[in-house]
Amino acid sequence: MSNPSKQKGSAWESAIVAYLREHHNASAHRNVQMGSKDIGDVDGYYLHALEAKAEKEIKLPSYIAQANKEAGHAGQPFGCAVVKRRMKGTADGYVVRDLRTDVRLMNRLRDAEALLEEYAFEAWLEHDAHHREAA
Repeated sequence: MSNPSKQKGSAWESAIVAYLREHHNASAHRNVQMGSKDIGDVDGYYLHALEAKAEKEIKLPSYIAQANKEAGHAGQPFGCAVVKRRMKGTADGYVVRDLRTDVRLMNRLRDAEALLEEYAFEAWLEHDAHHREAA
């Protein structure tokens, strides 16, 4: 690969996949590009089409629009961009989505937790305690 920008982007995608495999989903992987019907750069981020960006100039509006479009192509309810933070590791990258998408995600999480609390209270208590731990 002779294009330095493409190399940087591929390296960032690979770093995201490695991070997701260790901390979220062991089957996360890079997607094959599909042209106008792209489904995001990385598969395996629960409920999301993930667009990876490692560019010197950050252009959030276009990243979010692209992620949302590709979520539709992928049949995922949410799109997000994972933007490389200069001079930082993968875990310090930015996960970015528009407020509309984030509110939909939080509503889904709130409703799922309310169901768990109502129908399996002990399991909800364990779940709540586990996820309240600081990062």
